[in-house]
Amino acid sequence: MYVVLMAISIEIFDTTDDLARHVISLLTSAIVEIPADQTFSLVLSGGRTPKLIYRHIASICKNTIDWTRMKIFWGDERCVDPRNPESNYKMAREILLDHIPIPSSNIFRIRGEADPVEESIRYSDLFPLNVKVQQGILQPDFIMLGLGEDGHTASIFPENIELFSSEKLFETAEHPVTGQKRITATGKIINHAKRVVIVATGEAKADVVEKIIKQLDGFDRLPAARVQPEKGAAIWLLDRAAARKLHF
Repeated sequence: MYVVLMAISIEIFDTTDDLARHVISLLTSAIVEIPADQTFSLVLSGGRTPKLIYRHIASICKNTIDWTRMKIFWGDERCVDPRNPESNYKMAREILLDHIPIPSSNIFRIRGEADPVEESIRYSDLFPLNVKVQQGILQPDFIMLGLGEDGHTASIFPENIELFSSEKLFETAEHPVTGQKRITATGKIINHAKRVVIVATGEAKADVVEKIIKQLDGFDRLPAARVQPEKGAAIWLLDRAAARKLHF
């Protein structure tokens, strides 16, 4: 099912496998649009569903994408060692990056083991050196985002929603419950992207999906509701469980 609402598109799938295969279709279509002499910037997220998506990409796209043109970044990272099970980089490396022929020089991880403030500055400086500028605006080609049950995306939580409007490209954040330090992309990156794919699966996400898509009371205080690219497209990909309250 395909619906356009609030200047975003919403696509609903019977299974997470179908959803994952559709991400591959969106990704490969986006790559085709880029001239052969240019690189393609892909910004990854963490989470259970992206893990499934990365496994599909590694299996299906290993030899069908020119990985030498791909530059890989992260939209957020936990401030942990890259060998820590909570590391978004570790997950992506083990599930995806170790299984595709991408040059190590094309992988730009957030150093979760570094001082958070210093690393957010370093990554903010690194990003513009490796991502194209269109009409004076830094424009990543493809960003993947998850959705928390509390409406957070990347590592911007309702409690620190002001980070979305930061003038910086990356900021330090803190998990509101655990106090864990994070590094996160801000709206200055997210809403300048050419394509942003927001993935939500499972019944636990149904309430927040309904609140954002139907613009129910308080929706505007949820970070994920602020994902509306200025010159690009925002695509919500949901399974039936996450979309069960939408009733399209």
